Amino acid sequence: MIPRYSLPEMAAIWSEPRKLELWRQVEIAALEGWNALGVVPTEAVEAARSTPEVDADEWKAREEITHHDLAAFVDVMSASAGDGAEWIHYGLTSSDVVDTSQGVMLGDAAALLQRRLEALFAAVKAKAVEHKDTPMVGRTHGIWAEPTTFGLKLATWAFEVDRHRQRLSAARERVAVGKISGAVGTYAHVPPSVEEHVCTSLGIGIEPASSQIVQRDRHAEFLAVIAGIGATLERFATEIRHLQRSEVGEAREPFAAGQKGSSAMPHKRNPIRTENVTGLARLLRAYAGAGFEDVALWHERDISHSSVERVALPDACLACDFSLVRMTKVIEGLVVDTKRMQENLEATRGLVYSQAVLLALVTAGHSRDEAYRLV
Repeated sequence: MIPRYSLPEMAAIWSEPRKLELWRQVEIAALEGWNALGVVPTEAVEAARSTPEVDADEWKAREEITHHDLAAFVDVMSASAGDGAEWIHYGLTSSDVVDTSQGVMLGDAAALLQRRLEALFAAVKAKAVEHKDTPMVGRTHGIWAEPTTFGLKLATWAFEVDRHRQRLSAARERVAVGKISGAVGTYAHVPPSVEEHVCTSLGIGIEPASSQIVQRDRHAEFLAVIAGIGATLERFATEIRHLQRSEVGEAREPFAAGQKGSSAMPHKRNPIRTENVTGLARLLRAYAGAGFEDVALWHERDISHSSVERVALPDACLACDFSLVRMTKVIEGLVVDTKRMQENLEATRGLVYSQAVLLALVTAGHSRDEAYRLV
């Protein structure tokens, strides 16, 4: 994701140094598991623990030779381990390290998004309570319908955000898993106790039946939840954009001192924040589609999913994170013109009460169709 839409906390979760350090932690934890079984000597574990962070430039230079990022990492880490280096990556396959590390990153990303959702929920709830008695015209199909309150409109938003909190919590539990089961998931060269030690020490769950990889339906679900969050943010954004239209003017984004809406027209106050969120929601839906494409791999695995995930997983998390923070700030600073809402309600000249008249005529003895046509 480009820096423009990358906030520091989420960017740190998906950073290259963070990934390399997690790979190192998985390798060390695996040695600890082997050591507990009496296979790997304690000296080898200590040697691995004493290795420095893998230098990214050195790692990339080695990858130019190996054409394999994890193999290059193992080479560089082993070179700094001294005596006992031969035990590093003992019994493991690349996906044991890559998928398990990725499970940690996904869990951390989901936890951050959960906090963002909680902040958005609090902002929307506060605004809904503030305007629970603020009357306005309700619109269906963009046309005057019946009176409602701005608070009720916002209440539907708050409950929707809360549902996403529940969905994300469930998706986090399913995506934050790892596997240390070997080349095709049979534990042929590494016992389940090593897997249990690694995943437990990293604070993630275990894939109960892995092939060479953690199964990608987990990642597809996670991306689908993120896309759903994006769709909800787009719903909020679309509503605010409509309410900000010059002809409506009932609510608008905050406009900062010194901000410019147009380089040519000084009077402009454009809904750029909500338009931005609308655009990012399109990306989130696309990433979800890519995630579902990654579920069907050949046999125990291929790597057609790898290039997709290197972009889709971090970028979806970054775009969703950015959008949640942006929408929370919009809601917190939302300018609500209650006077304009009342004026627009009165501008209907009573048309919004047509159903009440219809029902009164039916009660008075008219047929429904006759009453409807009279009104």
